[in-house]
Amino acid sequence: MSDRKEENAIPGLAAQYGDYFDIGAAVNRRTIKTQQQVLAAHFNSVTAENEMKFELLHPQEHLYTFEAADEIASFAKEHGMKLRGHTLVWHNQTPDWLFAGANGEPSANRETLLARMKAHIAAVVGRYKGQIYAWDVVNEAIEDKSGVWLRDSSYLRIIGEDYIAKAFEFAHEADPSALLFYNDYNECFPEKRDKIIRLVRSLLDQGVPIHGIGLQGHWNVHDPSLDDIRSAIERYAELGLKLQMTELDMSVFAFEDQRTDLREPTAEMLERQAERYEEVFRLFRQYKEVLTSVTFWGAADDYTWLDNFPVRGRKNWPFVLDEQHQPKPAFWKIASW
Repeated sequence: MSDRKEENAIPGLAAQYGDYFDIGAAVNRRTIKTQQQVLAAHFNSVTAENEMKFELLHPQEHLYTFEAADEIASFAKEHGMKLRGHTLVWHNQTPDWLFAGANGEPSANRETLLARMKAHIAAVVGRYKGQIYAWDVVNEAIEDKSGVWLRDSSYLRIIGEDYIAKAFEFAHEADPSALLFYNDYNECFPEKRDKIIRLVRSLLDQGVPIHGIGLQGHWNVHDPSLDDIRSAIERYAELGLKLQMTELDMSVFAFEDQRTDLREPTAEMLERQAERYEEVFRLFRQYKEVLTSVTFWGAADDYTWLDNFPVRGRKNWPFVLDEQHQPKPAFWKIASW
């Protein structure tokens, strides 16, 4: 069989899931070139991995640098893909000037920070109005530590708890047609799940324009349990909002595994990863009425943020396509059922 026939025999993931939900990938300025073919073959939605975050778009108060984000928006348009926006308000990857005080004051006051936040959201959301259909408006505002609700961030300290509601209001004002999501990780662990529900319910009770919850899905071949994933989907769905998997990957290493000696995944790792992907996608398909998109936080194993994180010097292989963009056992488990 020729290479071309073999290539044609590989089903496109987005086409396979056309009756279920969108299949997306996180991309960056480099991977829209190095992974262009595989992105076009398998995905109908993209998210900028970093290029739309505050520090890259707005490094100085009166300077916006849209070039990289524009390239990704153009790539999506050229390939007929949906575009998700990531992210407007986050405690990380945010420039120091945003929180700095004026006239020698040590930090900005509430009014100043709200005004800066509103101006940023208006400029960014406004620029991509009609191109970006959904935004991760607030990212990771919930604290992981037990017994603490909101993360101790500069936004929280300076503005107060309502910075979250304000961000959604500003985003809705900038583009009333965009779908607005709250996005977080460890979203399936029961204690954090309940804190996320508390936050979203409070926003809904206030009449805040929020349309969905983003479940990041940075999982591994052992955790979280399938029961916890199912329970999280069901509990979030009870809020009446749409759900999206926004940053899915499946590390082949358990969280506590510190190994750095592997140069390729073991057969056992690939088998377990395939089983996990099969389980979670079977679950996703059961909830297609509320789950509208599944976005991988990358496209293939040649590039992943999990390389060197959290263990320096270590390669990871978290996707269903390998370093040569070819299907892994996990691919066939989710492409054929």
